Amino acid sequence: MSAVPHDAAAPLLSIEHLSVRFGETLAVDDITLAIGRGERVALVGESGSGKTVTALAVLRLLQDAQISGSIRLDGDDLLARSERAMRGLRGNDVAMIFQEPMTALNPLYTIGEQIAETIVLHDGVSKKAAYEQAVGLLERTGITEARRRVSSYPHQLSGGQRQRVMIAMALACRPRLLLADEPTTALDVTIRGQIVDLLLELQREEAARRGMSVLLITHDLNLVRRFAQRVAVMEKGRLVESGSVEQIFEAPQHAYTQRLIASRPERHVLPVLPIAPVLLQAKDVIVDFATKLPGFRGWWQKGRYRAVNDANIAVRQGETLGIVGESGSGKTTLAMAMLGLQRTAGGVVEFQGRPIASYKGRDRLSLRSHLQVVFQDPFSSLSPRQTIERIVGEGLVLHRPDLPSEERRKRVVGVLREVGLDRTALQRYPHEFSGGQRQRIAIARTLVLEPRVIVLDEPTSALDVSIQQQVLRLLTDLQRKYNLGYVFISHDLQVIGAMAHRVAVMENGAIVESGEVANIFKNPTHPYTRKLLKAAFDH
Repeated sequence: MSAVPHDAAAPLLSIEHLSVRFGETLAVDDITLAIGRGERVALVGESGSGKTVTALAVLRLLQDAQISGSIRLDGDDLLARSERAMRGLRGNDVAMIFQEPMTALNPLYTIGEQIAETIVLHDGVSKKAAYEQAVGLLERTGITEARRRVSSYPHQLSGGQRQRVMIAMALACRPRLLLADEPTTALDVTIRGQIVDLLLELQREEAARRGMSVLLITHDLNLVRRFAQRVAVMEKGRLVESGSVEQIFEAPQHAYTQRLIASRPERHVLPVLPIAPVLLQAKDVIVDFATKLPGFRGWWQKGRYRAVNDANIAVRQGETLGIVGESGSGKTTLAMAMLGLQRTAGGVVEFQGRPIASYKGRDRLSLRSHLQVVFQDPFSSLSPRQTIERIVGEGLVLHRPDLPSEERRKRVVGVLREVGLDRTALQRYPHEFSGGQRQRIAIARTLVLEPRVIVLDEPTSALDVSIQQQVLRLLTDLQRKYNLGYVFISHDLQVIGAMAHRVAVMENGAIVESGEVANIFKNPTHPYTRKLLKAAFDH
């Protein structure tokens, strides 16, 4: 970017009367926003409010969009720049951290190659020098054994490590403006805290050097309190309120802002009857995965990684059992073993007192209908090529082939109505629905088989706070109506506190603490549980 004289008191980024249209849809409606040098501003709002579109408009990364208004960086009008000039600006003066690093990183190249490519492109240094800078950036962002990790591929890193790589790439060319789009959404509470602290530290360092500013896009209000200095609130493409963090959180003026801040998971859990039978139980369950260990003269030896170690838990009729822990703690692996979808190396899993390994033939098929699962990302778990009628009715085709097509459609319409959708959804496809609606469809797909137990694997982690609350309320209502047992896996302890009767805390494959939610949250005995609670509730 050419050197442009600037007033040190003037904002680094100035957005005035920005509007963005996609055909007839007005995604951003006449917003005005400024970010000072060295300032941290949070842009908050629900999905579809226009947050990400605003950030992408700054980088001119919106295809087929009609953009009007003004976007100025240091007084330079970005909307008047050529595409070639914008390519020089992206990553160099303005960088972006995307929400999902696994899709933003190229799976075919090592992380070192991807970071070095950015440095070579913008700084014009040799590949060798760029690799050395890449190692330094990984060390700076807290990647252990950076010199070894620089040769790793994205799939070989954890979620937290991949997000650190994204931050390293964004900082590679020392940008003056960093756009962070939901950088911690899919991370565990402790990793989330580490990433926030890292961003704060790096921003303060860069701000002292050249005044780096950050625009944080998020629906995580706890993150906003911890990170931002000012907050701007968007609703349906419009900027409805802005001010300091203290002003917005302590005295919000707009009704939408008030509703966002009040959108916290509320506990609506009915007591489980003392006579409620145990539906699903794990007794001393062990899950091992085979690994390869280097041996002599190039030969490989077989090793073993213990993912779940002597787990003992049970869920009763009408009860929600929460399972919490960081990524890699064994939560999902244990749940898949309880569903009979993961081979065990020891112990036994029982459904209604009978070992699930003993179910064969038609009994096994019947068992599958009683044990269902809702996954974290409904967009990935719903086939994009099938209509909602086929997706929801698929289980009936398999488990109830005797049902006439009209009766099957009737049941599909009925279960869609249960989750708040109507028959107009039948011939539509998943991409035509919002994230919250897609999760409702995923829940309907499990309910249509009238299960006894549903495993919910991070079912609300990718949803906005208000949508999250709607889905949790729906799950609570369905549990009351059908007396369902839930195994609720989550890294969000506030959600577990709102939904679960009992909770099991997992660390490194072992259940380190379990009991009634109120007791565990108020009087945790294990250091790991105390660490999780501190990360979740300290702002």
